[in-house]
Amino acid sequence: MTPQRLVPALSALALLATHLSGLAAPLQVYILAGQSNMQGHAHVRTIEHVAMDPATIPLFKEMTNPDGSHKTSQRVWISSIGCLDHETKEQTGKLTTGFGASQNGPKIGPEFTFGLTMEKSTDAPILIIKTAWGGKSLNTDFRPPSAGPYPFSESQLAHFQKQGKDLAAIKSDKAKQTGVYYRMMLAHVKTVLADIKRVVPDYDPAQGYELSGFAWFQGWNDMVDSGTYPNRNQPGGYDEYSKVMAHFIRDVRKDLGKPDLPFVIGVLGVGGPTSEYGPDEQRYKSTHENFRKAMAAPANLLEFKGNVTAVLTERYWDKELTAAQAKENLLKQEARKLATSENLNPKEEKATFEKLRLENLTERERTILEKGISNFAFHYLGSAKILGGIGKGLAEAMIELQPSTGQ
Repeated sequence: MTPQRLVPALSALALLATHLSGLAAPLQVYILAGQSNMQGHAHVRTIEHVAMDPATIPLFKEMTNPDGSHKTSQRVWISSIGCLDHETKEQTGKLTTGFGASQNGPKIGPEFTFGLTMEKSTDAPILIIKTAWGGKSLNTDFRPPSAGPYPFSESQLAHFQKQGKDLAAIKSDKAKQTGVYYRMMLAHVKTVLADIKRVVPDYDPAQGYELSGFAWFQGWNDMVDSGTYPNRNQPGGYDEYSKVMAHFIRDVRKDLGKPDLPFVIGVLGVGGPTSEYGPDEQRYKSTHENFRKAMAAPANLLEFKGNVTAVLTERYWDKELTAAQAKENLLKQEARKLATSENLNPKEEKATFEKLRLENLTERERTILEKGISNFAFHYLGSAKILGGIGKGLAEAMIELQPSTGQ
């Protein structure tokens, strides 16, 4: 090219660069999927408890405004299905509290602090697409196509036959159930992406969007499934979960057309680190250990190096809460024994328990039990402190996987 033609060409490139620099950054899209703990069962009233631990006061400040009200993000939007009464009913809006499970809500799940943490890491707008349904397994409900049909073991079939059940009907029903929620998950993601402006009113198609990551938080239904995993209390007893999880990652990437989509696995951590389990928890320690190893295993595969990681959610378990709850449970047992031996009526038994509670629990223990727990242990106690930590942890792991900051 001659010098005379080079100058106009360079000027055109400069103008193009100026134009492109003026465009908004592409919308970052993150998919959150799983079962009830991804739905989230932490009642918003437990957010107050987050401020009661010096270690989590910074998290509390991220979740709330200076006046104590709950944050509403101005750059993060969310589309969520599976959390409302009907499993395909959608909830949309700017990210704030109330996008957890709807039963006895309002509640939060990991999505709240996940979005708030991701927002701090970028100037780009963010869209979270959340698909989570309670009581669902990876071995059946979320089973990805490349994993093939659900594999009945000979022992399962023999057991059904011994019970006089119709094997053909059982196999047919299982085939109908297999992969249903995998397909529902993908269908919703694609529906949202086909009309982003419906969820993100300010979205400009000229800015485009980028599939930026996928976070998976599931596991309880597989962990307790002794039929699918008959050797679950033995090393390698959950190897099949690891294999199906690897298929899941591959298939999600293929079906969404993103072969290197960053993927974070939230490893089930109910109860906290197994090394700290007490006498009453020893009976299922090996099962929990085996399952957690199986969940994390895909992140160690060579093909996933640098773009799949596992987050041990046991790190966010609240030991102070569970210690106080254990003390309270012992007092309930004592009150029940007294009620039986002294023939107390229910009202008298309750009064006896309250008296024991007042005498044997410290003021702090009583307070954190009242403010910090809103659900069962398998739902991480319905604790905003725990689920808030998990959401933040998933986001921090996701940030590490992003091409511009990770590797």
